[in-house]
Amino acid sequence: MSRTGMSRTDPNPSAESWRWPESEWRRHVDAVRAGRRLLPDRWPGGARVAVALSFDPDHETIPLRDGETSPGRLAQGEYGARAGAPRILELLARHGVPATFFMPAVSALLHPEEARAYTRDGHELAVHGWIHERNTLLGRQDEKELVSRALRTLTDLTGRRPVGIRTPSWDFSDSTLHTILELGFAYDSSLMADDEPYEILAEGRPTGLVEIPVDWIRDDAPYFTMDRYGSVRPHSRPRDVLEIWTDEFDAAYREGGVFQLTLHPHVIGHRSRMAVLRELLDHIAAHPGVWYATHAELAEAARTALRPESPEHTP
Repeated sequence: MSRTGMSRTDPNPSAESWRWPESEWRRHVDAVRAGRRLLPDRWPGGARVAVALSFDPDHETIPLRDGETSPGRLAQGEYGARAGAPRILELLARHGVPATFFMPAVSALLHPEEARAYTRDGHELAVHGWIHERNTLLGRQDEKELVSRALRTLTDLTGRRPVGIRTPSWDFSDSTLHTILELGFAYDSSLMADDEPYEILAEGRPTGLVEIPVDWIRDDAPYFTMDRYGSVRPHSRPRDVLEIWTDEFDAAYREGGVFQLTLHPHVIGHRSRMAVLRELLDHIAAHPGVWYATHAELAEAARTALRPESPEHTP
């Protein structure tokens, strides 16, 4: 595939943005923006808080994306499929908790039974790119082709068409939103403009697309990732991270909002880290009025706030 030019969202040290007229910086800011906050009047069943757990089974696609084919790097990803994913599925089953798995298509092709197990066990399988590509380096047609191919692959493997998408590395190119809308996704989970779901605006216009926001503080990778030849080193004790995530849940519970978490089988799936995930689920279970939802279910509940009779919330 060819690259048809760099996205204007890519860093450009020579841009001299301080010279931009107001029309220029407003154009960039307004391209993709958070609209009204989508909190329904009540969560299903009268619950006080919504909890949406997600897992990204990237497995071998991280090194493959960068053309790294050493057995050592690939084995790190394979750990997620062999050890991490089974532990996660067992823990979710024990707690009766549904989750959403955002899986790159190449990962699903390498581990088709795993992909099928997610939907068979009542979880949601959603799109996470083709090979965890860096979509901000792709042209519009190439990006659309990879997302379309990923959508077809997951549909063929499981017999169910995914309704949600999470972009690889949570990156958004100039054409990502257009691709998501054109392919008919019901929601995205890649942006960070709020703690609660919101409607995405395109150049100031409502799109009807629900965003289930993420954040790096509710992601296991920044705390635990290891790169032997780079500067990335695990810098947090698992129980220090548990304290952060517990505080995030407690605040969402007090506010009646959403607690969303992003995890990776090859990261959280290690024994000492699964221990804190178990403790987190035990902590949540001690609270009455918790609604566990897949991201698709959460998006559907949030969508009720788009109805004309619902009061409009502002971010």
